[in-house]
Amino acid sequence: MVMLLLAFMACNNKGGTDDSGNTADSTGHGNADAQTFIDSYTKEYQALYYASSEAEWASNIKIVEGDSTNATATKKANEAFADFTGSESNINKTREFLQKTDLSALQKRQLDGMLYSAANNPATIKDVVKARIKAEAEQTEKLFGYNFKIDGRAVTTNDIDGILGESPILKERRKAWEASKEVGKVLKPGLVNLRNLRNETVQALGYSDFFSYQVSDYGMKTAEMTDLMHSLIRDVWPLYRELHTYARYTLAKKYKVAEVPDLLPADWLPNRWGQDWSALVDVEGVDLDAALKDKQAEWLVKTAEEFYVSLGFEKLPEVFWEKSSLYPVPADATYKKNNHASAWHLNLDRDVRSLMSILPNTEWYETTHHELGHIYYYLTYTNPDVPVLLREGANRGFHEAFGSLMGLAAMQKPYMEHLKLIPADTKTDEQKTLLKEALNYIVFMPFGAGVMTDFEHDLYAGNLPENEFNKRWWELAAKYQGIAPPTLRGEEYCDAASKTHINDDAAQYYDYAMSYVLLFQFHDHIAKNILHQDPHATNYFGNKDVGKFLQTMMGSGSSRDWRELMQENLGAPMSAKAMLDYFNPLMDFLKQENQGRKYSLAETI
Repeated sequence: MVMLLLAFMACNNKGGTDDSGNTADSTGHGNADAQTFIDSYTKEYQALYYASSEAEWASNIKIVEGDSTNATATKKANEAFADFTGSESNINKTREFLQKTDLSALQKRQLDGMLYSAANNPATIKDVVKARIKAEAEQTEKLFGYNFKIDGRAVTTNDIDGILGESPILKERRKAWEASKEVGKVLKPGLVNLRNLRNETVQALGYSDFFSYQVSDYGMKTAEMTDLMHSLIRDVWPLYRELHTYARYTLAKKYKVAEVPDLLPADWLPNRWGQDWSALVDVEGVDLDAALKDKQAEWLVKTAEEFYVSLGFEKLPEVFWEKSSLYPVPADATYKKNNHASAWHLNLDRDVRSLMSILPNTEWYETTHHELGHIYYYLTYTNPDVPVLLREGANRGFHEAFGSLMGLAAMQKPYMEHLKLIPADTKTDEQKTLLKEALNYIVFMPFGAGVMTDFEHDLYAGNLPENEFNKRWWELAAKYQGIAPPTLRGEEYCDAASKTHINDDAAQYYDYAMSYVLLFQFHDHIAKNILHQDPHATNYFGNKDVGKFLQTMMGSGSSRDWRELMQENLGAPMSAKAMLDYFNPLMDFLKQENQGRKYSLAETI
């Protein structure tokens, strides 16, 4: 997960920074008065962004029950940031300059970004903005300060995930799953309030709702984004339907249930939201948990860093090691932290950090490679050619794509052999390996592109009534995932709110679905055109040409349109074709496995 306080509009053309640090169009053209305004804005913006980021960081790494010190500081810093970006003066000046006909493309890109930023913090409704900021800080504390319990005993989310990933006892699994959802009750009132405040905030500058505001960052309308997401689900649906049937019968056998249910009970699955089923399959010859269990948690981060350095990236700056929060809080700690992995670019310069709770296991091995993908994306576009205001991903999905790409690369057998995590020339069941990957990447698509996207669309654009939150959530889970709750879940629950992103990364989960499609396009290009290796068995390590490709894609930040980058560097627009090609060998295997079984999902969606 990438942690961004602000997303700017994706516009066009590459620019640079002169020796004084002021942004300037690479051609030297543009409106001089507009440039003076942009330079002044940038200096103040960067300082306030840093202060806001630091406050948010503190609120995430140390949460003390009953202590509102961090929440108060975060509220104050975010209000100052909002007051500046949403000031009437800045809005009026930005609009005035956008009317000029002699703007360079780079100037227009930055001015568009300023106006986009202002829409989330307009001073014309200052009280609403302040109320939203306060509500967001309180929601974060409630979410990450929540005390999860099983049978009255305090547990962590890592504990819950461990039970769902490993326990064969349905009674134990149900307790863990239900415990994971109790937080939704606490969060529901805050979510209702945030929905209303977020919508009201962006409506002041002409957006119909918060969902449409977030979608506009791609240069798209709401209907375009939801249509795109639904088309991606249709692309993967035949394979997902096979995986769903396989999982129903496999898990019914595992849990010794005679009658195979049409909908998968949510507590049967190894993930709290049913978005990743890869733990259903063990690949003989590859036991990463066993190989990693005696490693120090720091080894995982250092190994991931070495991977990037081998490609030609720099070593992580000292600030990363000094200020990141990488490991779980001690068992006797008097505080909690956000356990959801994230990467931070605190000052839009060299202060990069990661928030993780690393344990020496497979999940965190992949996650460290993923999170450092975000960190190295930050560092790569933090260069003299990219103005401060354009130091972000080419689009939000790009950030997740590069993280997920490196997570995928880390899990491929030749690289694991290189790390001596598995013996050289390890013989494995390639079909099972592919199945395990599909139970991660393909299974995610209906959740990310369907359940999450449609729920947040209905929440913001449809103003979903609060007495229908849980009903709608489980309708979507049934439709897209073929999943049902293990017991009746009334409206006293808010199971959607147990997902971090519903609260603090709102209305943009489609980023992840898009990123999975992009990652397979990037990986396909690297495997076939640079490494000349089978996409299912690559080793990026040490290949400087792979690094050059990545740096070319990463280095321009959002100063280039993402569609142009795709066309120039891959020769194709975004498409699910590479993803489907990668998993195509699995279809015949699954059809044979599912022969004679009942398919409970429709053939088309």
